[in-house]
Amino acid sequence: MAPVVLEELLEHVLVAGCLPEGPGGCLHGSDYYARTGKMMADDGLEQLKDFDAIYFGAVGWPTVPDHISLWGLRLKICQSFDQWANIRPVHFLPGITSPLRKADTTELDWVVVRENSEGEYAGLGGRNLSGRGPGGEVAVQSALFTEVGCERIIRFAFDLARTRTRRKVSSVTKSNAQQYGMVLWDDVFKRVAADYPDVETESVLVDAMSAKFVLHPEDLSVVVASNLNADILSDLGSALAGSLGLAASANLNPERRFPSMFEPVHGSAPDIAGQGLANPIGAVGSAALMLDHFGLPDHAARLNKAIETVTSTGILTRDVGGTASTEEVTKALIGALNN
Repeated sequence: MAPVVLEELLEHVLVAGCLPEGPGGCLHGSDYYARTGKMMADDGLEQLKDFDAIYFGAVGWPTVPDHISLWGLRLKICQSFDQWANIRPVHFLPGITSPLRKADTTELDWVVVRENSEGEYAGLGGRNLSGRGPGGEVAVQSALFTEVGCERIIRFAFDLARTRTRRKVSSVTKSNAQQYGMVLWDDVFKRVAADYPDVETESVLVDAMSAKFVLHPEDLSVVVASNLNADILSDLGSALAGSLGLAASANLNPERRFPSMFEPVHGSAPDIAGQGLANPIGAVGSAALMLDHFGLPDHAARLNKAIETVTSTGILTRDVGGTASTEEVTKALIGALNN
């Protein structure tokens, strides 16, 4: 990767995890929460909005409730910047053993397209009636499905399918049990599919799709699903590929009105923090997605090729059966790029 490209990227990309505040710490994150009771500074979004992209590490720490760290930072960024398309490739790398026996003899490669702005993670609802006493509180969590939200993510999936070797979109639904929101999803999928007669389609219930990930993954190309369903299925896909530590993702605002955000799927893994055990491949793969977003497909391809070179030579972290440290894998990736 040419140094000039890296210099240009550094001018336009914010590494989200620590906005410099000076000697006192960061302007957002768990450390900031410990000092202020907030995950992000009041003007944090204003500071982020002029960047071309956000490179996000991970969020979460045992001292901060998970729903606070998620809604206070990652989801706040995603929703405020309308990053409505979440892309999670499921890529089987050479040299890494998959728990799927089929992966030994079959070429497997698909991508999960996740609706990233509404659905089950819309954040609508609340908790009340705690005055009733112990056991009397009520919580309501509402899913939101809009025709606009369904159509734009489904159309995005069809456009993506047209760029792949197999032009197929699999829609994930649960309309047999969720008779309003997911029936709307199904109706929009059928309507949009009519505009893409060259793309093969199927509509599969989420429980059946979970089985299909394991039993017939060779039949998958682009899988489009609502926020919750795609979240779960993409993690399953990453586990089938070998580890959540391998999984990259992109949170896109396709209209580019706001910066998009790129992040590995794995969490902050506080149980191994600072021990040099974390797998850097998910983070590096996310950088490749960011390069693609910047219109640098050749550079993205070089980075992905470096990942494949390193895994094929057996330089692997513990989560995928190796003994290498985070630093050793990273140095190997840099070496592969230089060569």
